[in-house]
Amino acid sequence: MSRIGVKPITVPAGVEVEIAEGNLVTVKGPKGTLVKQLSDELTINKEENTIVVTRPTDNKKHRSLHGLTRTLLNNMVVGVSEGFEKKMELKGVGYRAQKNGKMLVMNLGFSHPVEMEDPEGITVEVPNQLEIVVKGMDKQLVGNYAAKIRAWRKPEPYKGKGIRYVDEVIIRKEGKTGKK
Repeated sequence: MSRIGVKPITVPAGVEVEIAEGNLVTVKGPKGTLVKQLSDELTINKEENTIVVTRPTDNKKHRSLHGLTRTLLNNMVVGVSEGFEKKMELKGVGYRAQKNGKMLVMNLGFSHPVEMEDPEGITVEVPNQLEIVVKGMDKQLVGNYAAKIRAWRKPEPYKGKGIRYVDEVIIRKEGKTGKK
């Protein structure tokens, strides 16, 4: 039995969930509206303020879709009510970030500044020069854009320089002179 798929999703006040034919789910909340086409092999039932996902059989495909569908639905409900955010920090001499309208401008040790435009539905904040906060209601978009920012300078294990998530642990390595 799926441990995640069995759990019911509680819908908070102020959030409306509509399930159309073919499992086209529309979730409206204070932050906006999300629409997603989910697998039509599973059954999604809405009762008052809870949503339950059930599967027709116990075959491998239905078991794997069960937890996935429930998690995608839950992320939609959380996204329109609270939203998601990824906090990142820059480590390194001369590394800094700033906002210029809808552009994120980063100095990362290249001969030129790196400029990235905020995608639709994502807001980027720079509280200070060494912090970047990516916010949005779609968890997948937030994580994907944060990964694109991080890909410019991944944290390296010797000096710890680069762009890292705030909760990320970088295992440091000893340099050449460490072995004697």
